[in-house]
Order: sequence, then C-alpha cells, then structure tokens
Amino acid sequence: MSAADVVIVGGGPAGLSAAIELRNRGAGRVVVYERELHAGGIPRHTAHLGYGMRDLHRVMSGPAYAAALTARAERAGVEIEVGRTVRSFAGGTVHTTGAAGPTELAAGAVLLATGVRERPRSARLVPGDRPAGIFTTGALQQFTALHHQRVGTRAVIVGAEHVSCSAVLTLAHARCAIAAMVTPLPRHQTYVPLRLATAGRHRVPVLTGVDVAEIIGRRRVEAVVLTDGRRIECDTVVFTGDWVPDHELARSAGLPMLPAAKSPVVGEGWHTEQRGVFAIGNLVHPAETAEVCALDGRAVAAHVMDWLTLQQWPDHVAPITTTPPIAWAAHSSAGITLRVSEFVTGSIELRNGKDVLHRTKRREWTPNRAIHLPIPTQNTCSEVLIQ
Repeated sequence: MSAADVVIVGGGPAGLSAAIELRNRGAGRVVVYERELHAGGIPRHTAHLGYGMRDLHRVMSGPAYAAALTARAERAGVEIEVGRTVRSFAGGTVHTTGAAGPTELAAGAVLLATGVRERPRSARLVPGDRPAGIFTTGALQQFTALHHQRVGTRAVIVGAEHVSCSAVLTLAHARCAIAAMVTPLPRHQTYVPLRLATAGRHRVPVLTGVDVAEIIGRRRVEAVVLTDGRRIECDTVVFTGDWVPDHELARSAGLPMLPAAKSPVVGEGWHTEQRGVFAIGNLVHPAETAEVCALDGRAVAAHVMDWLTLQQWPDHVAPITTTPPIAWAAHSSAGITLRVSEFVTGSIELRNGKDVLHRTKRREWTPNRAIHLPIPTQNTCSEVLIQ
C-alpha cells in the first residue's frame, strides 16, 4: 500500500484550491481523486462569465476557470486521479475504485470536497408522466456544453434563484425559448441586476406563488400543470436549486450531519468529528459560488498542515445551533454562512453563549440566497438567531 500526506476527495474548485495551497505550504504527496473524467467540477460545463473574481482576481468563463485551477494544481505537483471514485476512508486508508480496478492509499489527512447537486424531479416528488425532456441545471449544462446535444424548443424553469438565471443563459445559448420561470415563494430570490440581465433580457415571465403540480407527456414533455391550475405547453422542464450536498461518503463514514443542510458538522477549522478528516466547500454549505469554495480550500490548508505536524484535534466538534426561520449555519472562509427558509425581517445575531459576537442591522433576508457574516478572530460561534 502506498501513502500520501493528504488525500482530497473531489477535484472541483474547493479540492483543487486546497491541493495547490497545501503544496505551496510544503505538504509532500497530495493526491486528488475525481470521479469524473476531467477535473474542474461544475464550472467545466457552465459556459458563461462570472468566475475567478474573488480568488484569481479576474473574470473568466466556467471552463476557463476550471482549466486554470487544474493547470495550477498540476504545476504545483498535485497528483490528480480522474475517473476514480472513493468508496471509504476508514482508519486513514482510502479505498477507491475505477476502470483499472480498486486501490488502497494510506493518508495522513483526508479532505472531503465532494460538492453539491440539485434535487431532481424524482426527489421533489412531482407527479405525472415520465417523459424525456426533464433536466436539472447541471444535467442541462452537461448535455449542451460537454456533449453538444440539442434540448427542446420551449422550456419551463422551476425555481427563481441564482442558478435559475444560469439555466436561462444555458437555454438561450441552446436556442430554446423559455415559457416561464415558476417559484412557490412570493417573489424571486436572486439579485435584481442578475434577474434583469437574464430573465428580463430574454423576456421570461416569472410566476410567483405557484409550483409544478404535474408533468404531462408520453415520449416527450408536452406540458406542465401548475398548482393554480394553469397549463403551460412546453417540451422541456428544468429543475433548479434545492441543493443537496454529495454527502453519501461522509454519511457512510458515520460523520454527524446537519439535518437541515444534510451536510457534515464541522468546526471553525473545518474539522469533522473523525480525527484527520476535514470537510469543505459546498459539501458543508450548499450551495455557494465556486470562488467561495476555492477560498475555503485555501483557508483549510493551514489547519491540515497543523494536523500533519502537531497531530492535535478538537475534543468535540459541535454544530451551530439555529433558530427558525434560519435553516442552517456553517463555517466558511467568509466566517459564518447561513440561509433562511422564508422571507423574514430582523437582525441576525451570532452568539457564543450569552456573548454577542456580531449583530447585523435590521433588514429583510431572502431565502435561497447566501448570508455571510464575519466573526471576531479567536471566537467561536455556537448559536445564530434572528431578533
């Protein structure tokens, strides 16, 4: 059995950025396992601008950003194994499988950066027929950007958040008209400039307070029926958002999970309850931009190096307690990242016991949108609530 200082599971922006920073800090052998045939993560098939601003300080398309991170990792001496899936990491031994057969690798530290996915139609329990023409945003982008396939001619987008606007751009590039964007919430959840630049520019109606009640079609989607009874003729349905971390590996290892976010519990250094195992990126806070995940990767490297040299680990990793309508809160490179489950007005407080670490101004908070709050250095946040 061979050995590595650090094994990173996931070759997206978080995993690659962590690998680069670890090598820059003097880590020995760093191995990244990626189950896809190419490293780079979701940006590989997100062919629009908006990547690289926070971490690389330039505006790039998704594929260019993924290629840049991969090239930097290779130049730093990171070993990237693609087409290989990690099955377990019990006892510091990482077991993988791939086309060349199973492997075992002893790891000084394991870093989970497995990312996130959107809930498909089946997980949302949307009734109706089971025809062709139903996608998530990620599947749609892979279908068009990676495999250069044509989608339908008229689509309905389910969701009205940031990634829904990305679906608008992808469908427009694929020359598929958009009949409507629907959301069960009282209004859209993205930034007004982004909505105007996407849905507004392409004249997409945003229908609020309704959801898809049924999908109709034999071989191909023919229409959707909304919860208010309206019927929209279309041949394509795209389900967007409603994020779920790719948490199966973490869950199978017995790591404690946040029930609402369905992500492993981590401390301020991204430590999990299992010694030597860290978790970062959208596995921890579903779902943030690629740059936020990349900055997570850079920040966790210092804690991984401390573990490799000092072998010190927290006695206990406790989840951050939240009070509804805050859905969940987790540590990130920005401090504390959280989300609310509904439109709500109030002041958010970060607390450690009775001590208030940070208090925002009173304002309205939007669901399906990241909230990043700083915490003072050397302080631990134990509770987040809205007053």
